Amino acid sequence: MAEATCIIGHQRPHECNEEVEEAQKTKKKRKVDEDTCQNQHQRKEKKSRLSAELFGEDCEISHEQVYEFLKYAALGKRHNAAQPSWCRIYHQRHLAKVVVIVLQEVSQLYFYRFYLQFKHLRRAFQHRFSLPPTSANFIASVCGEGISMKHQNSIQGTSLSSASSGRISKNSDLQKDPIIEKYGKEKHGLTSYILTLEEMRKYDYPLEGSPGCENYVHTQCESPRTDSSPLFGLDCEMCLTEKGNEVTRVSLVDAKGRCIMDELIKPETQILNYLTRYSGITRKILLPVKTKLPEIHDKLKKLLPRDAVLVGHSLNVDLHALQMIHPSVIDTSLLFARHKGRRFKLKFLAKAVLGKEIQCENKVGHDPTEDAEAALELLQYFIDQGPRKVFDIYHDSVSFLDHLNATGQKTLLLSRKELASSGLCQNSLSTLNKQILKRAIQEVPLSSFSVIQFALRSEHVAPDLVAEMRIQLADMLTVYAGPFDKDFCLKSLRREFKKCGPIQSLTVLTETHQPHICIQYEVLEAAQLAMESLNGADVAGSYIKVQRPVTVMMLDCDMLIKELEMDIENEGVIYVAGLKKTLTETDLQEKFSHLKDLQALFWPRDLKSGKHRNYCFLKFQTSESALEALQDINGQGAEGSRLQSRKALTPSHLHRWICHMDHNDGKPSQLAHHILHVKKEQLSTSVS
Repeated sequence: MAEATCIIGHQRPHECNEEVEEAQKTKKKRKVDEDTCQNQHQRKEKKSRLSAELFGEDCEISHEQVYEFLKYAALGKRHNAAQPSWCRIYHQRHLAKVVVIVLQEVSQLYFYRFYLQFKHLRRAFQHRFSLPPTSANFIASVCGEGISMKHQNSIQGTSLSSASSGRISKNSDLQKDPIIEKYGKEKHGLTSYILTLEEMRKYDYPLEGSPGCENYVHTQCESPRTDSSPLFGLDCEMCLTEKGNEVTRVSLVDAKGRCIMDELIKPETQILNYLTRYSGITRKILLPVKTKLPEIHDKLKKLLPRDAVLVGHSLNVDLHALQMIHPSVIDTSLLFARHKGRRFKLKFLAKAVLGKEIQCENKVGHDPTEDAEAALELLQYFIDQGPRKVFDIYHDSVSFLDHLNATGQKTLLLSRKELASSGLCQNSLSTLNKQILKRAIQEVPLSSFSVIQFALRSEHVAPDLVAEMRIQLADMLTVYAGPFDKDFCLKSLRREFKKCGPIQSLTVLTETHQPHICIQYEVLEAAQLAMESLNGADVAGSYIKVQRPVTVMMLDCDMLIKELEMDIENEGVIYVAGLKKTLTETDLQEKFSHLKDLQALFWPRDLKSGKHRNYCFLKFQTSESALEALQDINGQGAEGSRLQSRKALTPSHLHRWICHMDHNDGKPSQLAHHILHVKKEQLSTSVS
C-alpha cells in the first residue's frame, strides 16, 4: 500500500483518473482487510489466562479456593459469579470449556521425583499449587457434598437435572456444617460470638501472662459484656522492619461504620520493606509521621468504652502488632467457619456475603478502614440474619452445577464412585481407570464442565520415594573438586567456592592420592555455577576438575538441569552470586537499576542471623531482557567484578519437594526452611 500511494502522489490527476480510481478502490479494500485482520488479532489476544498475583505466601490452596475458582471459570460474571479471592481469571467468557483432571493418591512429591517424565505438564501449565489431603471422592468434596446422587446419569453422557436430591443433600449438609454445629440454627446476640479465654489462647491472641506479651498494654476494658455492648471494627497495616512486622497504620470504626481513628505510626526500628502492595504505605507517606505506638495506646484506651467488643478478621495479628491486650473480641475469620479449621479471606467474604468489593486491584494496598468496616458488617449480618441464613449463602455458592444445568450447559463428572453407581465399575483399578479414560475421551468434548478423577491405591506409593528424593537433591547440591597440592589453603578455597553461593558444608577428602574437597551448597544454582565456572580453572595453584557425584540417580542430572532452566516458573529469572556483605537493599536496587525490564528482586536472608545472603534472584519481564542482563553482569565480571550470574534453576514452589522429606534429619530440614524462606522473600521484596 505504501508503494501505490507513492506512485499516485507523483502523477497528475487529469492524466491518470482511472489509475487513481482503481488505486483508491485497492486502498479501500486493503484498509478493510487490515481492519478485519486487526479485529481478528485483537480477538486472538483476548485469550483466557490466570494470574495468581493475589496468592498468599503459602502455595497450598484449600478445597474452598478450588471451588470458587471453578465456579467463576464455569459461570463468570454473566451468572453473577465472583472472581476468586486468591487469583484472577482474565477473559473468562472466552473459555470454551472447563476440564479438571484429578489423580487421586498422587501428590506433588511424584511431580518432582519424575520431573523429566512430566514434560507436557510442565510446559502446558503455568501455575502449580498443592492441595490438602482429599476425601476419597474429590468430586463431592469440591463440587458439594451429596451431589453424586444428582450425577448418577452423567456417565451416560446425559445433561444433569436439578433434582430434588439437592434439597436432601442441603438438609444433610446443614447438620454437618461447622457454623450450625457450634451456634445452632437460631439467631443469637453478640455475646454468643465473643471468643472464650480458651479460644483466645488456642488462636494465639495476646493474653496477660502469655509468652512474649510481658510488655503489652491492656485496654482496661473490664466491664461485663451484654448483647447491647458497643462494637468496634479494628484493622492494622504493617511494614517489614529490622524488628519484624511493625504496625504503621491503624483504623477503628464504630458500629455505624464511622471511622473514629485512622492513624499512621512511625515504627521503632528501620523499615526494610514497606510492603506497599499490601499495606499501601510508602516512604513518602511515613516520612513526616512522628506518632509512636505508645501514643496510639493512649488514644485507643480513651476511645474504647469499658465494655467495648473489638471485631476484626484474624484480629490476633492486629492486636499483636499493636502490642495490646483486649478481653472481648469477635474474629470473623473464625465466625464464618469452614470444615477442618480452614478460613475464608476477608475479600471473599465481603463479596460473597455483603456483595461488596474490597481490596480492589486498582488501589495501592489495603485500606484498613475499609477492612475494619467490612469485618464489622459481616458480624452485624451474622447477628441479624442468624447462622441458618449464613449457611444458605454457603450452600447456594456450592451448587453452581445447577446454574450450569439451568443454562443448558452439559456437565460431566467421572470417578470410581460414579462408575459404581452406574454398575460399570470393575474390580481391577487398572481396568477402572481405562474405563474412565475411554468415557472421558468420548464425553469431554461434548461437555462444558468436566471433572475426571483417576485413582491409585495407596500401596502403589513407593515406600522409598522420600529417601530417593532426599538423596537426589543432596547429590545435586554437592560438587567434588580437585586435585589440590597437599599444602593448599582451605580458607582460600572456601572463599573461592563461596563466590558461587552459600556453602552448607565443606569436607576435605584425603582418601585419594591427592587431596580433594566435597562441597554441599544450599541452592542448586550455586552448585551448577561452580560446575560451570571452576571446572578446569586454576584454583590455589592447581587446574582442578569439578564434578557431581556419579550415581544411578544422577545420570539424568544434566538433562534435569536443562529442563529446570526452561521451567515456566523460571522464565525471565536469573541468579546472581558474589554480593558484598556491606550492601544494603537500596545499594542493591541501585546496582541493578540500569538493567532493562527489571520486575522484581528477591534477596534471601540467613535464617539464624537475619542478614542478607551473598546471592539474589532477578525477575525480568521477558526472557530476552534476562539474557541481556546475564551478558551485562557476566561481562562486568571480566572487568574485575565479583558478581557471577546464570539462569535460575529453583522454581519458587520447589520447597514443597523438600518439605515432603523427613524433617528430623538436619540437613534436608535446613534446606526446606531455607527455600521456603526464599519463597517468602519473593513476596516481600518486589521492586516497583
